[in-house]
Amino acid sequence: MSRDFRLDRVPVDVLAYEFAEETASALGRMGRALEAALARLREFDAAHPQASLTESTLLTESTLRSRRLLVREAGHALWMFVVQREACGLRNNRMLMRDYNVPGEVQLCMGPIITASPAAQ
Repeated sequence: MSRDFRLDRVPVDVLAYEFAEETASALGRMGRALEAALARLREFDAAHPQASLTESTLLTESTLRSRRLLVREAGHALWMFVVQREACGLRNNRMLMRDYNVPGEVQLCMGPIITASPAAQ
């Protein structure tokens, strides 16, 4: 017989439980977004093995631009995940970088994606 333990608690406890559920759910979403961004970068690198070499003249500018965009997207996903982890009280990011095998260049560009305003273009 299944029992909903939320029925025995005061409304504040139920609300705290809901907050904890949403926090955990958001942490999972951010982790999956990081995994997907890193997978796209790795797939691109597998398809273009010389793209990670900036001095390569064999690659077109659009290929290098595409890779830079993937690195920035992965850096943004990493930033979002780190912020969510810190909101959950998880402050040790060294294990995160190791477990997700985050490249150094992604770690260096961790942060929000800054887009140019239409007036600046």
